[in-house]
Amino acid sequence: MSKSTRITEKGQTTIPKELREKYDLEPGDEVVWVDTDEGIVVKKRTRTGGRGLLVPDETSAEKREEIADELNQRLRDRRDRNYEEA
Repeated sequence: MSKSTRITEKGQTTIPKELREKYDLEPGDEVVWVDTDEGIVVKKRTRTGGRGLLVPDETSAEKREEIADELNQRLRDRRDRNYEEA
């Protein structure tokens, strides 16, 4: 999929709705701009190992991993639904 957007005078641009939905991008999410030999690559910032999850500090590493796995599965399911609808 290829989409184009314009850059405003403030250097802002809009991520196309289809891509926001496909990659589950929501307000407040971070993206990383990577300068490559091929050009600019934009990636959603992800955290691994349960870091950044909104769970109490005393939650065990095992439980954090379980929560992260469940959230990842929900994301995969949502992406699959979006692919089927497209």
